[in-house]
Amino acid sequence: MLRITLLTLACAGMLVTSGCKTVEGSTKPEKQTNVRNMRDEALAELYKAKPATKDEVAKSVGYAVFTNIGINLFVLASGNGYGCMTDNKTKKVTYMKMREVGVGIGMGAKDFHAIFIFTDAAVMKKFVDSGWDFGGEADAAAKSGDSGDAAAAAASVDGMKIYQLTDAGLALQATVSGTKYWKDDELN
Repeated sequence: MLRITLLTLACAGMLVTSGCKTVEGSTKPEKQTNVRNMRDEALAELYKAKPATKDEVAKSVGYAVFTNIGINLFVLASGNGYGCMTDNKTKKVTYMKMREVGVGIGMGAKDFHAIFIFTDAAVMKKFVDSGWDFGGEADAAAKSGDSGDAAAAAASVDGMKIYQLTDAGLALQATVSGTKYWKDDELN
């Protein structure tokens, strides 16, 4: 029993330390620029994978783009990332963070981008002002280096559409996770 407890604690420690994705840069303006660059690169990838999304983003009330790395080790899953929300009407950019935790069976890491396209202004406002919590995930993603293809998956929730682009990584997992999004006090 002691071995199982120690192994679980070791795995949890690895998840916490290895699942960290932070904004590069030493100053607030540098970090903000890096987040916006990540956003633009992720949108370019999305437009290449699904050209119709360019029109969806342009006609939306706003959109959010996040980068995340998720780690799944045996029965524990964790991940975090950062991104920004852009209001198409005002062009205001709100910098945000994200964190996910969960349990499930699997092993691996998945680096991905999540793109939220908002069709309802009230839903977008709630996302920015109150953050967002949701969970329930079952997925498989496989890509390592130059092997495998980047994949895009989409889901719809009232008032928004969510696309997930896998970039690189290797994962085979089935998790039930909770993901929280909130404003980044340091960058806003």
